[in-house]
Amino acid sequence: MKNIKLTLNKIKFNTIKHSPEILMYTGIVGVVGACALACKSTLKVTSIIDKTRETIDTIHKVKEENENNDQYTEEDVKKDLSIVYSSTALDIVKLYTPSLILGGVSMACMIQSHNILRKRNVALASALTIASESFTKYRKSVIDRFGERVDYELKHGIKSEKITVVDENGKNKKETVDVIDGDIDEYSEYSRFYDDGCTGWSKDPEYNLMFLKAQQQYANDKLIAQGSLFLNDVYDMLGIPRSKAGQIVGWRYDPENPIGDNYVDFGIYDVHKSNARDFVNGYEQTILLDFNVDGNVWETM
Repeated sequence: MKNIKLTLNKIKFNTIKHSPEILMYTGIVGVVGACALACKSTLKVTSIIDKTRETIDTIHKVKEENENNDQYTEEDVKKDLSIVYSSTALDIVKLYTPSLILGGVSMACMIQSHNILRKRNVALASALTIASESFTKYRKSVIDRFGERVDYELKHGIKSEKITVVDENGKNKKETVDVIDGDIDEYSEYSRFYDDGCTGWSKDPEYNLMFLKAQQQYANDKLIAQGSLFLNDVYDMLGIPRSKAGQIVGWRYDPENPIGDNYVDFGIYDVHKSNARDFVNGYEQTILLDFNVDGNVWETM
């Protein structure tokens, strides 16, 4: 019984988890089924109309036969025609009722699927906003207490170490140098390759560098003019496919109360990234761009 209960709970959880997809596919199948039922019902409408036409002809024929007497008056004709029309309309409604019901239920499934996804997206956006705000407050606290240098070192995994070097006189001496702690080529989830197929790309590394610098400046101009900029907008400038996260994350410009760097950086001149160094020096035609997004700007707008 315990295993059965666990299995049922697992099925229930997976059903709730995938309910938007289930509802969407159910709605699509239902719409197709409703169209099929409507087509099938249309084939039967002809027989109903033919039967109605015969009945109407019979009414008019009886009226003509009794034109010289009062056994079948004009009032009787109108009454009978009204009954025929009402009956025909009711038969047609009954014929299309299954398809209408199925179509309505299918549309309800699609709408419910959209509502569930919208609520989940709002929840994810809220969670991302909280995480971004917490990280921003943490960085501000570090800067206020230890200075921007320590914040920069922590952000990029840099630490200072003393090493022994030989000076020009041949004597050993201690020097403090900055070293990278960890993987220097670690990129964020928002990074994308700028390569063949992207807007403005060519086989000339210098041209690619010039184009990216111009687009980066244009992105900063848009950020200042609009007050905010989404990552997908920058992807569009470079001919890079949009992403789901790019619809929410980006940059916000506010000189009085900045929530991030207040500028757009493609990571072209990141000295800690070997790929960026080779690209700037003209050894590589492509570069892996790493954008300095501020986080979820959707909720701050």
